[in-house]
Amino acid sequence: MAEPETQIYVYDTTLRDGCQAEGVSLSLEDKLQVAAKLDELGVHYIEGGYPLSNPKDEEFFRRVSSLGLKVARVAAFGSTRRAGVAASKDTGLQALLSAETPVVTLVAKSWELHVRKVLRTTPQENLRMVADSVRFLKDRGREVILDAEHFFDGLRSNPQYALKVCRVAAEAGADCVALCDTNGGSLTPQVAEGTRMVCEELGVPVGIHCHDDSGLAVANSLAAVQSGATHIQGTLNGLGERCGNADLCVLIPLVELKTPCRAVGRENLKKITEVSRFAYGAANLMFRAAQPFVGASAFAHKGGLHVDAMLKDDQTYEHVIPSLVGNQRRFLISELSGKAAVREMLERHNITDEEGLMARIIERTAALENEGYQFEAAEGSFALLAKKEAGVYHPFFEVEGYHINTIRQSDGRLVTDAAVKLVVDGERVHTA
Repeated sequence: MAEPETQIYVYDTTLRDGCQAEGVSLSLEDKLQVAAKLDELGVHYIEGGYPLSNPKDEEFFRRVSSLGLKVARVAAFGSTRRAGVAASKDTGLQALLSAETPVVTLVAKSWELHVRKVLRTTPQENLRMVADSVRFLKDRGREVILDAEHFFDGLRSNPQYALKVCRVAAEAGADCVALCDTNGGSLTPQVAEGTRMVCEELGVPVGIHCHDDSGLAVANSLAAVQSGATHIQGTLNGLGERCGNADLCVLIPLVELKTPCRAVGRENLKKITEVSRFAYGAANLMFRAAQPFVGASAFAHKGGLHVDAMLKDDQTYEHVIPSLVGNQRRFLISELSGKAAVREMLERHNITDEEGLMARIIERTAALENEGYQFEAAEGSFALLAKKEAGVYHPFFEVEGYHINTIRQSDGRLVTDAAVKLVVDGERVHTA
């Protein structure tokens, strides 16, 4: 009998941490639409923002209930109480309660350097701040996730204190303690060992929250899962401050397809490419073609030997089936493609592969690319080239010339008009 799968809970912070990325600003409607997409994907938690930070986040928490989310629980994000202030009097904690979310995520300092130099308080008072804040929210019926900020830096500096912060949060009733590599400077073995240590120490679920400043956010998050963490935090497409956060569009497929764990489920996993591209659109960002699993180039094959092998067996140059993540395989046409890619394209366009045609097409493609043409993203142009070489091309019109004119008006608007001269079925047409 197969071992039961371990459930890994996915916590998305695109709407808070992701919006801290340079050049990213989501409108309220954007945030609501992304939240709906995340729910369709099957993530378990959606962090909506910090209620006190701006009116947009306040309004988000007022309106998100109207989405009727089916899977995701919404979390409001904030800090532990201020030093020397009772939890019941702390404006930040009151704002978290006012957001009326079922989940509250508290960030707490676990690196003594931050306690002394940023909070400007004592390590003992910081521990009281953690315990008081967790108890205050738990007593009011909230699920509480404690983000141990700078945990791995704190673990290297003063391991006893970093662990004490986590232990105090768990003893106060935190439902999950997430270990944060906030500066993104930890190596994978350090994250694995630190996570294993906390999992053995605490009696509550342990999570992981990694930044990508060393290019290791996904690897470190996966190492944490393999060391016992059952809660992963990240953002769609790795959006986030500085170098970004762990990319959930990579991390979720890795957990789902490469480990004996379950994240969003195989059916929902098929939606991840669509959700990734929706998030790029909402953030007004260009897709990253080479992004693993969801990128347009993730299953694109260009080299002639590779294409030939793929047409014989699709395991030869792909580690997973594209459809598992909602993506698709593509064969790219260029001077490097070779006969296999050209043959596959001819079959798709119903062009008979007569003797010598293949060589003529490859030779013509190489010559045009040498002049600066590129056919990788222009399959229609390549199909026309192939039809011309095969002698089956039928021109529907002939372009005699065209003119385009752009005028800037006094009010700043740009007006563009174009005139074109065509010959269609022997008749000259001049239109604008």
